[in-house]
Amino acid sequence: MEIDLVFVPINMSDFLGNIDKEKLPKHLAIIMDGNGRWANQKGLLRTVGHENGSKAVRIVVETAAKLGIEYLTLYAFSTENWNRPKIEVDILMKLLINSLKNEVKSLTDNDIKLLIIGNIEMLPKSASKKLFEVIEKTKNNKRMTLTIALSYGSREEIMNAVKDICVKVKNNIISIDHIDESIINQHLYTQNLPDVDLLIRTSGEHRISNFLLWQIAYAELYFTSVLWPDFSEDDLYEAIISYQKRERRFGKTSEQIK
Repeated sequence: MEIDLVFVPINMSDFLGNIDKEKLPKHLAIIMDGNGRWANQKGLLRTVGHENGSKAVRIVVETAAKLGIEYLTLYAFSTENWNRPKIEVDILMKLLINSLKNEVKSLTDNDIKLLIIGNIEMLPKSASKKLFEVIEKTKNNKRMTLTIALSYGSREEIMNAVKDICVKVKNNIISIDHIDESIINQHLYTQNLPDVDLLIRTSGEHRISNFLLWQIAYAELYFTSVLWPDFSEDDLYEAIISYQKRERRFGKTSEQIK
């Protein structure tokens, strides 16, 4: 995997015109980081940062759909985030419910399907109920699949997949000799999604933070210092342009690719 840490300034007005619509990442994943720091820098409560982060989500979803990206996965809440102060977690859950109520029409109008991955059983019942309502209402949409990672941890996901496969081997449902990558993929939360092509992380942190560890094996990584509430349409264009300049070899040589 190649990590891009050096950015060449590009005229912001040229971003969209420099994108090759034939070379878009099929699956774009984003670690949305920096809401708290954004609020702290402005002397505001962390919850205000989360509220403004919701606006960035809307911008990115609409822009990705407009470009023609087929799969967009957003890291919204990790299994580790349950350890945050209760008041912050409660507000995040309320924001989630309100966002779903406000965005269901937009998802439907834009032909976007919603999926959720993670340990959903840990979510409050009110949040789970609203999630499944939106999932049901958008299940036949085809323009783009928007996946929200909620109460998600990749190590937990892989551990659960291993347990499920072990049970099936024990019960002679799967032969141990037949276990391969496709079998593992079928037991992950993302079983209906392709591997990630481009992973973006905002806020200047250069970590994966337990996100889609199996699925990003050959993803291109893009790190930006922009805090999530400030992440704009042009920031997304810039990341995609950087992605399109790279040579994706998947273990082969440059000569073989050419």
